[in-house]
Amino acid sequence: MSKPNGNTAQNGRDKKQFAGSLSLIMGATGVVFGDIGTSPIYALKETLHTSGGRVDDIYGVVSLFFWTLTLVVSVKYLGFVMRADNKGEGGILALLSLMPRKIRGPKTAKHQAILVLILVGTALLFGDGVLTPAISVLSATEGLALLNNDLAQVAVPLTVIILAILFLVQSRGTHTIGNVFGPVMLWWFGLIAGLGFYRFLAEPSVIKALSPIYAIEYIGHNGLKTFAILASVILCVTGAEALYADMGHFGKVPIQLAWNVFVLAPH
Repeated sequence: MSKPNGNTAQNGRDKKQFAGSLSLIMGATGVVFGDIGTSPIYALKETLHTSGGRVDDIYGVVSLFFWTLTLVVSVKYLGFVMRADNKGEGGILALLSLMPRKIRGPKTAKHQAILVLILVGTALLFGDGVLTPAISVLSATEGLALLNNDLAQVAVPLTVIILAILFLVQSRGTHTIGNVFGPVMLWWFGLIAGLGFYRFLAEPSVIKALSPIYAIEYIGHNGLKTFAILASVILCVTGAEALYADMGHFGKVPIQLAWNVFVLAPH
């Protein structure tokens, strides 16, 4: 029996490497982008409640959303923050271990101030980990009221049940969760991309909202009201910190590819 030649063996390794990369990209889509994949939807609804529904308001708000996602996720996280890692691990706790011992055990006021900032960042991370899943699932279950007003009363109990199930199965590991939710999130992003394209064909002029001019003019025309609007707009990037925190699970490149191909394009 003849042995496989070098090209055949190399092709086999290439296929395994491609399958592994595809698995990481799919896992990142399911785990990393679960929150930010739903955040812009409920954030847009809340923002329009504050801003109003005039054409100028819609253009301004959509422009704010687009540039918030672009600057915070594409530029800040993927472009800069993910460069700072601890042997491939991301997140504020991973970076804390890189801090000099004199800061981790501060003896001066300067070092104590730095440690306080680190602890505040850690507290915000844990707070976001509790708040974002609850709001994301609740915003989904509240949509049942659109089908039947009587279903509005089951939104909160159903949210509690869904979150309890999700936290119970997390003990099976990130890889297992990613394999399950990867295809689900891929279907979800495909659905909202299709619906968005369908509505775009009905009102193609909305493409003008991608210009930052509309966001800048909207901020300039609304004065102090802008602060209330921006408080809702910033909700569109809740869950973005998962890109950095989960970098050690999936790697920087799979997360970047998942965002640019599967997540950003549908949004």
